[in-house]
This record gives sequence, C-alpha cells and structure tokens, in this order.
Amino acid sequence: MHQLDAMRIFVRVTETGSFTQAADSLGLPRASVSNAIKQLETKLGTRLLHRTTRRVQLTQDGQSCLERCKDLLTDMEEWETMFVARDEALTGRLRIDLPATLARTTVIPQLPAFLAQHPALRVELSSTDRRVDLVREGFDCVLRVGAIVDSTLIARPLGHMRQINVASTAYLKRHGVPRTLDDLRTHQLIHYATTLGTRPAGWEYFDGERYTQWPMEGVLTVNNADAYQAACVAGLGLIQAPESGVRGLLADGTLQEVLPEYQPEPLAVTLLYANRRHLPRRAQAFMNWLADLLTPRLTKP
Repeated sequence: MHQLDAMRIFVRVTETGSFTQAADSLGLPRASVSNAIKQLETKLGTRLLHRTTRRVQLTQDGQSCLERCKDLLTDMEEWETMFVARDEALTGRLRIDLPATLARTTVIPQLPAFLAQHPALRVELSSTDRRVDLVREGFDCVLRVGAIVDSTLIARPLGHMRQINVASTAYLKRHGVPRTLDDLRTHQLIHYATTLGTRPAGWEYFDGERYTQWPMEGVLTVNNADAYQAACVAGLGLIQAPESGVRGLLADGTLQEVLPEYQPEPLAVTLLYANRRHLPRRAQAFMNWLADLLTPRLTKP
C-alpha cells in the first residue's frame, strides 16, 4: 500500500475511533485498514495506537504522528491541485447531510440539475434530524437549521428561515381559532424534541424584548420534522414550523396560519465543514450550488 494511502487511513481511524467505522467510511475491508496501520508502525518503528476490544486510542507518538500526517496530506492535496484547471470535471464521492424536510422539499427536486453538470460525482446524501458528527462519520459538509453548538467546525451562514404557527383546518373547526396567548390554554401543542425524554419547549414568541416560552399542553412529542408535520395534518394540535416546509399545505387549505403576531424566532441556516486548509473542489462546488439554491429563499443573516 502506498504510504500516503496508509497515512489517510491512519487519520480516518483516529477520527472515527474505530477500525471498522474507518473501513466502512473509506469503502475498504477492515483487514486493509489494520494492515495500513501496521505498515505505518513498522515504517516508523513505534506504536501509534493502543487497541482494545472497544476502542482505539492514540499513543503519545501517535498524537505527534497524527498532526504531521494531517499537515503532509493537506500539503499533498494542495500540490496535486495546484495547476488543475478550474473547469476540470469533478470526481469522487461527496458525502453530505441535510435536514429531512429541506432535503425532500427543496434540495432533492433540484439535485438532478447539479448531477447533470457533474456526472462523475457519486453523492451519499444523509437526510435526518439527528445531529451527525461531521468528522467521525466522514461527511464533507452538513447543513444545519438552528443554533450551532460545535465551534470546532467552519461555519458559512446562509441566512434565516422564517417560522410560522399553523394548525390543520379540521383541528381549528373542532377547537376554534386562537386569537390571543390566553386562548392557547384550551389548545394542544405538538411538541418537538430532538431527544425523546427531554422536557419539550412551549409556544415560542417575542414578548417585545426577547423570545420566550408560553407553556402549553400536548399529548404528543415527536423527534423528526416529517412526523411533526404529519401530526399537525392529522389534527393533533398546533405546530411552529418553517414557512417553506408548509407552504404547499397552506395553499391547498390543509393547514391554516394562526396567531401571526406571535411567531417564533427565525432559524439560522448554516453550512458546516471541517477546519482544513484545503477543501475538496467537489465539496466547494456543492456548497456554492446549495448556497445559490437556498439564499433566495432565506432572509439575510
């Protein structure tokens, strides 16, 4: 195995903390990953990783080697692309993660046009409301809707997504249309929690000084956007959701907007990628395309 390939595998093992996960993300047999690490250790004459049945951990020499490998690989990538024409075809695998609703309603319908421009690309698209680990799971970039908590990643803000309050027409016929915050005492809120078992938030609104919560009852808590919307359509209560995701249901009369003067805080939309000096051209191209697609649909940051 080429030494640079072995170095890439070593870096991937340290990122995932697992030989098996590294092999899966690289599309290699586990034995090839294990042999690459042994090759590096033999070449350098030192142990780089402590191996147990549950995890792998860097030795002191391994930590020093890791930093040097990252620098060398970055320098090599920059050297290899130094004189590459900007219009050369994009190739390789592109692994991205998007929120499920945004992927379904906005990105995937436009994706054929992007792939037609870059037919040699192979895209792996994850669409989940779970906060994936960009580095450990080998993603080139991820799109986040909401607050950003990982300060170790590079953030590219795209704008904000307006949220509105909606309920199904059938629900409002049964329970009436709320006109004030006090009216919410007799209504049900469908709660959204990324992790089930945590305490759901209430009705969010701006009180004139800051965004705050109005406590509300609700018989259902969900943990993904599709279930959140489906529960609303089924008449189980009110929701506060991005306008772009419910626009079609408002247009056909399935849902109705309520309490427009008590809207929740707009959601920040951000592209995230790893803190590297060199980002693959395929990732740069996709992020630029995604920014061009989404920015007209967003308010300014």
